[in-house]
Amino acid sequence: MWSRDPSRRVALLGLLALAGCGLKPVYGPEGGGRKLFGKLRPRDPETPIDFVFNSRLAERLGPEDSPEYDLDYRISVGVVSQAITPDEVTTRYSLNGTADFVLTGPDGTEITRGRVSNFTSYSTTGTTVSTLSAEGDARQRLAIMLADQVVTRLLAASMRLPG
Repeated sequence: MWSRDPSRRVALLGLLALAGCGLKPVYGPEGGGRKLFGKLRPRDPETPIDFVFNSRLAERLGPEDSPEYDLDYRISVGVVSQAITPDEVTTRYSLNGTADFVLTGPDGTEITRGRVSNFTSYSTTGTTVSTLSAEGDARQRLAIMLADQVVTRLLAASMRLPG
């Protein structure tokens, strides 16, 4: 029986359409996300940005309960002046970051590799303390964005994982 609520009808039709197209939710019972959840061991962090990156990976893919897959990565960050006054004082910086990553299986075979990039910026118009705080916050944001992009790539590749 059809509901008189049009939004409910649209939702039902949408579910029926998705069910017929063969898509599986990545975190569903047969999705690839379950193959990675709690089974990913990122390399040991060496820098503050690595710590934030690893923390975000753990938030998205769970802590390493029984690690089966190793994730090696290298993060590089470039600082670029964005806004310069006529007196040649920089008032805004952009942080451009890239993360190169390689996921390997239990036997050391490469499963996937890739590169993601993103950017963020911060202002330097306040005090020295506020500028340092803004830069630290921008670096954290950049690490989180890069980690989220890597997770998206890993989840896309997870359908090729065994089990």
